[in-house]
Amino acid sequence: MFNFNFSGEFVAFFVFSVLIISGAVLMVSFAKVVHMVVSLAAVFIGIAGMFVLLEAEFLAFVQVLIYAGAVSILMIFGIMMTKHQEAEAEQAKPLRETLTAIGALALFGILFYAIRQSEFPEPEQPLMQSSADNTMEIGKLLFTGYVIPFELVSVLLTVAFIGAIVLAKKEAE
Repeated sequence: MFNFNFSGEFVAFFVFSVLIISGAVLMVSFAKVVHMVVSLAAVFIGIAGMFVLLEAEFLAFVQVLIYAGAVSILMIFGIMMTKHQEAEAEQAKPLRETLTAIGALALFGILFYAIRQSEFPEPEQPLMQSSADNTMEIGKLLFTGYVIPFELVSVLLTVAFIGAIVLAKKEAE
């Protein structure tokens, strides 16, 4: 039933998976916000490693540069610049924690069974042809077939940026 080929790619997948899952669990478990941001950065780096395994080097680079770098630093600056009060930790409830663990294990079992029993169809034709320079292929696709969604997202981000400036300016007055 279980055929595993222990290659370097399999080990890297396992290491990145453990990094992502443990970082996500630590992110929701920590009480200090700075520790949460550091574990979130670990998740971002693990996701970038997964992109490298999928041969999407451009996405891995963007993941590290924007998310692990810029977003994490922005969050830490936001924490430092606000009046952050330490919240009191709530008491641990053993029944609640036990039920949560049982639910998580049951969900894992159901998903594991469903994935193992599924037969995934082979794609008829890939959207993007495999080439040596996938960054150029992403650019060609982005500016030909997906130019309208790309422009809509840029307008949406501009409106969000202007809205954030207006809200920040109102709080300063």
